[in-house]
Amino acid sequence: MNQDLSIINLLLHASFVVQLVVLLLVIVSIASWAAIIRKYFALRRMRALNDDFEREFWSGTSLNELFASAAQNAKFAGPMERIFASGMREYQKLRERHVTDAPTLLDGARRAMRASFQRELDAAEQNLSFLATVGSVSPYVGLFGTVWGIMHAFTGLAALAQVTLATVAPGIAEALVATAIGLFAAIPAVVGYNRFAREIDKIAIALETYIEEFSNILQRNLSANPTAGGAASSVAPANR
Repeated sequence: MNQDLSIINLLLHASFVVQLVVLLLVIVSIASWAAIIRKYFALRRMRALNDDFEREFWSGTSLNELFASAAQNAKFAGPMERIFASGMREYQKLRERHVTDAPTLLDGARRAMRASFQRELDAAEQNLSFLATVGSVSPYVGLFGTVWGIMHAFTGLAALAQVTLATVAPGIAEALVATAIGLFAAIPAVVGYNRFAREIDKIAIALETYIEEFSNILQRNLSANPTAGGAASSVAPANR
């Protein structure tokens, strides 16, 4: 007797619980792929914006012009540019309050940049926890569907007087489909999570390095102009 053991046919004849598990896994898989695609393009855009700003920062443009450009471009700026703008904004606010103490000015700018850095890191890590959850939970959800399907299959076989491989195979096959789909949902999520985690670590290191470099620039200019509180907002790149 020929039996149709295609995946579609097996799922159509599977128990309600197995069908529900498979439907849940398919939805989760689609959501994880959507998160992977969005995160891929978001990180690529983030790296491109950071590279563009870093080139401009070291190209010869004054800090004053960079800050004005960052203020106008706030909606389209990259993480590094927003961190720079946060530090400069805090620095200028302290100068407007007639703060001339160099350590206070430097510490205020650095704390502002650190706070901005943490916000940017939180934004970059968005959806990573979802991918981690999908990667770790999906195989177990699929295994639950498999166990339930096998239990259902053997319960039905208990009423038969004679059991052959032809009667056992469909029930076991439909149960195993749940595990296969669970792995199909989990593997891309794990691969995506690991890759994006490495990319975010690289971006975080680059941003931390920039914070230290910019802090050194402010410190040098504060040391050069101690009475004026530093003229960092108008310092030419040659002094960087």
